[in-house]
Amino acid sequence: MRLAQRLLAGSLVVISVLVLFVVAISSERLRDRLYEQTTEELEREARVVAARWTAASAADALADSLGVILGHRVTLVDSAGHVLGDSDFPAGDLGTLENHAQRPEIVGARAHGIGRSQRTSPSRGDDELYVAARAPLGTARVAVGTATVDRIVADARRQVLVAGLVAMVAALLLAFLFARSVSRPVTELSAVARAIANGDLARRPSLSAPGEVGDLAMALHRMTEQLAARLDALQRDDAFTLALLDSLDEGVLAVDAKGRVARANASARKLLGIDRDPPFPVELISRDPVFRGALSGALAGTATDGAELRLGDRTMLLTARALAAGGSVVTLLDLTVLRRLETIRRDFVANVSHELKTPITIIGGFAETLASDDPPPEQRRQFVEAIRSNTHRMQRLVDDLLDLSRIESGSWQPHMAAVDLRAAVSEVVANLAPAAREKGIEIEAVVPADAATLTADPLAIRQILSNLAENALRYTTAGRVTIFTRRDEGRITLGVSDTGIGIPAEHLGRIFERFYRVDAGRSRAGGGTGLGLAIVRHLAESHGGRVAVTSELGKGTTVSATFPAAA
Repeated sequence: MRLAQRLLAGSLVVISVLVLFVVAISSERLRDRLYEQTTEELEREARVVAARWTAASAADALADSLGVILGHRVTLVDSAGHVLGDSDFPAGDLGTLENHAQRPEIVGARAHGIGRSQRTSPSRGDDELYVAARAPLGTARVAVGTATVDRIVADARRQVLVAGLVAMVAALLLAFLFARSVSRPVTELSAVARAIANGDLARRPSLSAPGEVGDLAMALHRMTEQLAARLDALQRDDAFTLALLDSLDEGVLAVDAKGRVARANASARKLLGIDRDPPFPVELISRDPVFRGALSGALAGTATDGAELRLGDRTMLLTARALAAGGSVVTLLDLTVLRRLETIRRDFVANVSHELKTPITIIGGFAETLASDDPPPEQRRQFVEAIRSNTHRMQRLVDDLLDLSRIESGSWQPHMAAVDLRAAVSEVVANLAPAAREKGIEIEAVVPADAATLTADPLAIRQILSNLAENALRYTTAGRVTIFTRRDEGRITLGVSDTGIGIPAEHLGRIFERFYRVDAGRSRAGGGTGLGLAIVRHLAESHGGRVAVTSELGKGTTVSATFPAAA
């Protein structure tokens, strides 16, 4: 039921009760007043009748005449209680009437001068009001039926009731207007409050309502303004927090007390491969025992710091802590790159140590022999040649390490210029020609006109071609080594193809790593340092290029570096 209807119904109940109360009270008061007035009137009439009753007058005739004049029943009773006259009975019937000596009003009149009584008349059978006055010849009594008084009271009650109904209609009309005037702003405030509860903070109540309702509207208006400002501040804070979380390199997961992921930042999605929006059960992320144990411990209030785990091909450092409001927060730091760098560092140290150990041992051994013995001149020349060869090998290793260090550290930057690729390729071919003739290998150059010029660092291009050609010649025992260039969709490729031993497929992905060798013995025997292809890769990438390798075991290998035409 709406407010206006409730107010109207309440007003109807209140007005109805008031009307009934007024009718009841006024009827009773009117009845009492009428009986009082009638009694007083009958008392005066009884005194008049008593004064008019003399010995000279006929009692019954006097009673009849006074009854007509007064309009009431007049009865004359002697001192013995016998009825001598009655205006309601003929003279012949008076002897049949009972003795009135013990009637209450007769007794009262004799004792006090006036007697009153209300009772049912034995002679007439209706309820009457009696008033008697003491007279010299006996008692004069005047009576009136109470039906007359009751009829007056009933008429008055009807009139009061009609007036009450008219007043009720008028009051209900006023109550309706009042209820509508009160309920309209309240209904508006209710609608505005519901809209605000549903998130519509643009709704505002009307401020024209009077009194307390207007004060309430003003308070609701201020509350809405403050709520909108605070919600806007919370949204800004939330957006800032989300942006901050998403900018972290660490993966962050917020898990509620029911074990559901409530929030995951971008790093966590990437690390864990999350492709759905929260909330969702944490079991859908990983069933790794370390991950599940850390999460269970955090939900139970036990923190986990620095637990290392592997998920797929990634190594991660996990931290899990309980939240004060329930649930936990899990952070994941990707250690994959760090562990790989640590492995590379260990391998680098081991490889450098291994590469230097052999020539140092040879140099030291031959030097001690030369210092302590006096070998023949021919053997001395052999020892000196071995020392010179291994010294040259260490020099190349140190030079390659220095070059690689400068490139990787960023201290080396390419000096761009137009490079004549024909001249660069011819220079490399000329440098390798003696070694190729010694092994019986043919070196050829293929440089088409559309791929004869490249904008790059000239020294870097010559080093790339030289490293690729030396590497191909080292692993080729017969056949041919081809140095080529070509243009493909705005890019220029420099490469070397050979007919050598080829590279097994499982090694192709690692040949550009430092010190990685498919055949370590052959590489060292040929004077290789294991750094040439790593230098080629870094030089190409510093120009915005990329390297590639294709090989077929026993048939040969092609290694290439592709550059933008105007790198």
